[in-house]
Amino acid sequence: MNLANANLANTNLASYLVPVHADVPRIDVRLLDHPDPLVSGLGAKGVGELGIVGAAGAIANAVHHATGVRVRDLPITLEKLLT
Repeated sequence: MNLANANLANTNLASYLVPVHADVPRIDVRLLDHPDPLVSGLGAKGVGELGIVGAAGAIANAVHHATGVRVRDLPITLEKLLT
């Protein structure tokens, strides 16, 4: 929604831009030779979690915007929205 004049920015899904596979840059995967047994039993280290950290907050904000109920702990369940 455009807050300046309260009009929808996109009135249909045809003009709504959604990132697709071709928009993602090439990803370089590197394997490390020194395992870390403190992180996991396999010694594997993952960095994929860093890129998705903000998703839970964004979803919680969307739920708050849609329902008016602020849920501050995960997972967001129907029971938490109804209490």
